[in-house]
Amino acid sequence: IDYSDSSTEPSLLLEPQSTNLMTYSEDFSQWDSLSGASVINNVLVSPDGSLNADEFVFDGTSNGRIEERVSTTNGLDYTFSIYLKNKDIANPTQVFIGTSGGQGEFVTITNEWQRFTTTQTANDTYEYPQVRYNGVGGLYAYGAQFEQRSYATSYIPTSGSTATRLGETANNAGGAGVFNSEEGVLYAEINIPKDIDSNVNISISNGTTSEYVKFIYLTSNKLSAEMRGSGNQVNIDDASFVLGSYSKVAVSYKPGEFKLYINGSQVGSTLIGSTLPTGLNTLSFDRGDNSAEFFGKTKNLKVFNYALTDEEL
Repeated sequence: IDYSDSSTEPSLLLEPQSTNLMTYSEDFSQWDSLSGASVINNVLVSPDGSLNADEFVFDGTSNGRIEERVSTTNGLDYTFSIYLKNKDIANPTQVFIGTSGGQGEFVTITNEWQRFTTTQTANDTYEYPQVRYNGVGGLYAYGAQFEQRSYATSYIPTSGSTATRLGETANNAGGAGVFNSEEGVLYAEINIPKDIDSNVNISISNGTTSEYVKFIYLTSNKLSAEMRGSGNQVNIDDASFVLGSYSKVAVSYKPGEFKLYINGSQVGSTLIGSTLPTGLNTLSFDRGDNSAEFFGKTKNLKVFNYALTDEEL
């Protein structure tokens, strides 16, 4: 259960398996301090509430940086993330996070903890995730992560070795008596990460991919509502869906009609013939067969066993 978006309205966070390749994610004295940069351990309370945030001190030497060498695979995407907070950096817009060779970006640190991320493609068999500053001053750092994927997942602490978080699953969502194969609505309020690197689904099905109602976000940058029954399939595609923010999605089906709503507005509809599915008995964060799982945040997920009116949708 994730509270990062709101202290009062948490969401269900489902993430894929990921590994923090940093062997020391909090003890930055184990990293390399170069060109006049240095580390002071445990000087501030970190975002986890413990006195375990370190201070990076820069003396004004050009290319001052704190970095760590990590083995990589040439040509794959890696995401570096780290929590930073300003102490007395005079120009807080000129703090660089990234990897060796200048791959990365300048971020603007503030007097509040923020998690900054940058994604780069490895061009060697190792990279050097780093925080760099050319001026004089100090900043606080906590929770570094370097993972082989195109976006940052939630923080995985390490202390002396890499660590892996297994992918989450959600099970036991209703039984056959809950669902209506003749008509209904699949509704969810979801937030799919930016730079998602796989197709993700939420579906009601018969436990296979032969009979289902679902919506799927495709890496071709569109949300698609799909229904399959009696060997026939219908779909509605929409390219207006926005990644990285919450959207309310509703898929409505009944004899003769299939509709997709996003944030209260109808974005598509189609007439259907004998496409209604049969035997619906499973609500899944996947496409119905434990593949193409949904990864992201969910604030609300409902199945109505009757077709809502246009006004209700």
